[in-house]
Amino acid sequence: MAPRILLARHGQTEWSLSGKHTGRTDVPLLEEGRRGAKLLGERLHRPPLDGLAGVEVRTSPLVRARETCELAGFGERAGTWDTLMEWDYGAYEGLKPAEIQAVRPGWLIWRDGVPDGESPAEVSARADEVVAWARAEDRDVLVFAHGHILRSIGARWLGLPLDFAARIRLNPTSLSVLGWAYGEPALESWNDTGHLPG
Repeated sequence: MAPRILLARHGQTEWSLSGKHTGRTDVPLLEEGRRGAKLLGERLHRPPLDGLAGVEVRTSPLVRARETCELAGFGERAGTWDTLMEWDYGAYEGLKPAEIQAVRPGWLIWRDGVPDGESPAEVSARADEVVAWARAEDRDVLVFAHGHILRSIGARWLGLPLDFAARIRLNPTSLSVLGWAYGEPALESWNDTGHLPG
């Protein structure tokens, strides 16, 4: 079987709950986020995934992703990888979308990037690096990271331009699987939160 990439978004933080753009600020998980990470881990250790024995695991070095990885039971197996860090939001770090729209009407991060931060082309290049790594493996891979970079990886896995990622939401502590259909890259599952209560 061709290798797949399993994407785990970090658990809920105070900033993700309030809608603030959280790039490189090291915001810890809320208690809700820690509970969600444990439930995600239980799911990943039940059939059919059974703990993903032999799967290579990597995590963003930011604490909210690393803690999610650890609470899910993969901390000892995971290598940290700066390529999985969240979009560098530059001058828009910590702002909510409405606050940005007030000073820059019509702004869309996927098209416009951010001042003093990363451009869409730079984020797309990082996503391409993750996709190339995953496809070069002879086994599935599991990554723990952040909403915008994981959405970017989803778009680039499909061979689509980065702005496609604007159309695929990703909730905290969700699980997504990028795989194959008839030999073509496909979304096997996306934004699955079935392991969470409610």
